[in-house]
Amino acid sequence: MDSINHIKSTAVPIKIENIDTDQIIPARFLKAISREGFGDNLFRDWRFNQDNQLIENFPLNNKKFEGKILVAGKNFGCGSSREHAAWAIKDYGFDVVISSYFADIFKGNALNNGILPIVVNDEVLNELFKLIDNDSSVEFEVSLEDQTLKIQDKIISFEVDSYKKICLLNGYDDIDFLISKKGEIEKYEQQYKSLHNENA
Repeated sequence: MDSINHIKSTAVPIKIENIDTDQIIPARFLKAISREGFGDNLFRDWRFNQDNQLIENFPLNNKKFEGKILVAGKNFGCGSSREHAAWAIKDYGFDVVISSYFADIFKGNALNNGILPIVVNDEVLNELFKLIDNDSSVEFEVSLEDQTLKIQDKIISFEVDSYKKICLLNGYDDIDFLISKKGEIEKYEQQYKSLHNENA
């Protein structure tokens, strides 16, 4: 995975609550086994009509909205446990999703696939939507190292699992993390063997 630390970007707002994983990536597009290409069908049924024409007023189709940050309504990623939802968001180009609540399984899938989910309270989320509505060019500045989200003169702290923070900062998946600890593991094994031999 690519590492994530400092991200400065405009944001795409989707002011809809309870967005489930089938809306993020419809089930009919889950046949592929690689992670590539899912971004083409992100929010497919909201982005395109039955004639396969773009729905112009949907935020992802609106040229004034762009960036690596998605701001979404409360309870984002509810529904099924499909990891493909995180794949689609990442493949489309989003590195950060901001909401006031994430479904637990989606949050885990996001962190495992190089996406930083940032939880803010409902009041802050509404403020962010208003800021984007007033000026779509407003920039969001995320520091994973400091665990802060900065917009204009406002700085918001957020929580992130310490282990997942290390993985995101270094671009690690779980296997990569274990490999990074190889030296420490080997040192521990040698110490254990030495102690065991002394007590034999």
